[in-house]
Amino acid sequence: MPTSVLFMCGMNAIRSPMAELLARRYLPPGTYIASAGIRHSGRDPFVDVVLAELDLDLGSRQPQTIDDLEDDYFDLIITLSPEAHHRALEMTRANAVDVVYWPTPDPTVATGTREQIVSAYRDVRNHIETLLKRRFAKARPK
Repeated sequence: MPTSVLFMCGMNAIRSPMAELLARRYLPPGTYIASAGIRHSGRDPFVDVVLAELDLDLGSRQPQTIDDLEDDYFDLIITLSPEAHHRALEMTRANAVDVVYWPTPDPTVATGTREQIVSAYRDVRNHIETLLKRRFAKARPK
């Protein structure tokens, strides 16, 4: 089991902060969990909507980039976008770090009504949670 996990995506506004919060449900207490993006971005309000449905809250947390991280060593890096995966491989070339790619859709491409857009975000949240359950469900003590 990793003692530290980083979730990476393009802007740390949607997929990786969702994964960071959801992972706390599946990884043992004391596991260091963080998320970051490749580029700067603002916060996405639809993320707050779909996390609130699960009683999760990002609080005042703002998106951060890899360069903003205080600690840059992780046992496991899970990437959620192609560009984040390539960056993670570059960053860890000389380190013994497990880098895993979980292809995850970008919900910002969704169009239509507010409910259709929220549904796209919900689908991404559920996709990430399914992947977390598969990888870590047995890791958390009951």
